[in-house]
Amino acid sequence: MKKDKEEDVSNRQAIRAQIDENLKRVYAATLNEELPDRFRDLLDQLKSKAAGKGGPE
Repeated sequence: MKKDKEEDVSNRQAIRAQIDENLKRVYAATLNEELPDRFRDLLDQLKSKAAGKGGPE
């Protein structure tokens, strides 16, 4: 019975480690993606409006 419980804990730890690695991989890939042109244009528009109002850039 104790052996089953130890295997269960070990399996859960392995699954968690695999999930962690997959999440890190997806997060890193997302960070390396370029912003879409439309989103960049919107950010530029917001910066222009903020600069026109004397707000922070």
